[in-house]
Amino acid sequence: MSVTTASSSSHHLSPAFPGRAPWGTANKLRAWQQGAMDKYIQEQPRDFLAVATPGAGKTTFALTLASWLLHHHVVQQVTVVAPTEHLKKQWAEAAARIGIKLDPEYSAGPLSKEYDGVAVTYAGVGVRPMLHRNRSEQRKTLVILDEIHHAGDSKSWGEACLEAFEPATRRLALTGTPFRSDTNPIPFVTYEEGNDGIRRSAADYTYGYGNALADNVVRPVIFLSYSGNMRWRTKAGDEIAARLGEPMTKDAISQAWRTALDPRGEWMPSVLRAADARLTEVRKGIPDAGGLVIASDQDSARAYAKLIREITGTKATVVLSDDSGASQRIDDFAASEDRWMVAVRMVSEGVDVPRLAVGVYATTISTPLFFAQAVGRFVRSRRRGETASVFLPTIPDLLGFANEMEVERDHVLDKPKKDGEEDPYAESEKEMDEANKQQDEDTGEQDMLPFEALESDATFDRVMYNGAEFGMQAHPGSEEEQDYLGIPGLLEPDQVQLLLQKRQARQIAHSKKKPDTEADLLELPAERRPVVSHKELMGLRKQLNTLVGAYVHQSGKPHGVIHTELRRVCGGPPSAEATAGQLRQRIDKVREWATRMT
Repeated sequence: MSVTTASSSSHHLSPAFPGRAPWGTANKLRAWQQGAMDKYIQEQPRDFLAVATPGAGKTTFALTLASWLLHHHVVQQVTVVAPTEHLKKQWAEAAARIGIKLDPEYSAGPLSKEYDGVAVTYAGVGVRPMLHRNRSEQRKTLVILDEIHHAGDSKSWGEACLEAFEPATRRLALTGTPFRSDTNPIPFVTYEEGNDGIRRSAADYTYGYGNALADNVVRPVIFLSYSGNMRWRTKAGDEIAARLGEPMTKDAISQAWRTALDPRGEWMPSVLRAADARLTEVRKGIPDAGGLVIASDQDSARAYAKLIREITGTKATVVLSDDSGASQRIDDFAASEDRWMVAVRMVSEGVDVPRLAVGVYATTISTPLFFAQAVGRFVRSRRRGETASVFLPTIPDLLGFANEMEVERDHVLDKPKKDGEEDPYAESEKEMDEANKQQDEDTGEQDMLPFEALESDATFDRVMYNGAEFGMQAHPGSEEEQDYLGIPGLLEPDQVQLLLQKRQARQIAHSKKKPDTEADLLELPAERRPVVSHKELMGLRKQLNTLVGAYVHQSGKPHGVIHTELRRVCGGPPSAEATAGQLRQRIDKVREWATRMT
């Protein structure tokens, strides 16, 4: 299927869906969908895990396969399990377009004969697993488990899915993000042990973001990162000032991040203005392009919507919870040409609005799963050349996720443990629980935070694309910032890279002409300004101390004398306060001394 064909399907038909293609019209499937179909039909497995990047067309593949299995009498009915009420209804609507009738309102009792099956949520299965088990036992059933990582959200959900669908004739598991931040096993997923003794999920068919980008199935994503000065007061009454992107402790990063997202500061209004300017540019090529702000809680969402109204003069759609009213608001926004929507937490996973092209990541959730799902809202391609733009705070974890967009991951069942080494797979389970909440009531967590946001400002920091970083720092509203906000919304992936290189070269040339007195920002290209995490900084300190310890034995001088000499020669504060660059300089210097003595 060509991307042009997809764009003609308007708002009402998902661009991933190839017209009204029943199982026989294989030529209308995308290459990966046909490849997965061929593999399935050849092997006829009971369980099949398809991993495809958000926006690639998992729904199309699953429903085409369901149509084939029904047509060949392999199964007699279909059960779709989705994470949210909104997605449940979307599945029923998509299935109806190819003649499969699913009841999205089913709760109990016999199913009307006009239906071919039901669409339910994981929570619904968790409440009545035996009901679904009985249905699976009575008739040959295909179970489609959408975003199956949700079946590991809680032990009860996983157990309920096992109980309900153990008798099913066929089980098709789908996910765009096959990794979780915990080690709860996911039902009906095969785990294989690697050479390192760690068990990882084994997909039957994988179609990653890199492949989809090469096939023009998804949009390339441009990440625009903003730094800035933050000031807040701790519980003890101390006032702390810090700059986003500078190495800090985990607690300080968290508090600086929350200070940035406070709607009463200057950071959020500046970033929303920049995002809206970007949206205006994108709409020159994509007239109905929309923007989405992903917020942490209801109060922030309402405050951001108010800021958007002040900035744009138009009202933003606010989606506060996954109820029927919210579902309708999402549908209305999808069918409109309105500019902005603000959504809370995981409602973003239920947002299937192909016209979304600009995003603002205004939540403090920092798990790779949530980040991938959030970015997945913007990558769905309707026609060749569309680009997506996502605005981020300069937070080390987020920049790391942005730079790893094309890395394929598997769900790891075992956490590797080494003495003294931090677990690379460990994430805050509490944070994941927050991310996966279906509701978004005010939790009161803002009131419990041991700090008070005082003030913030924003600085354009860098652009990330395809693993590379571009740009020098610039003030909001400056020509330099506009250079990046003004990148056309319709570009081929290689054109994006070329254009970013040209914009950076122009920015550097402009910077060189300015007198030194005007250089009030860090006038270095992004690649020479690495954002170092606190963990990396600790690693550099440890490396320096180890080298100093070795040099103590070699030189006979005490530790303190060597550290003082390093500071005298290289400059800078004591190691505990030194920057990553200063620590690297001292590491090089002590190595140089040690080499001279051998």
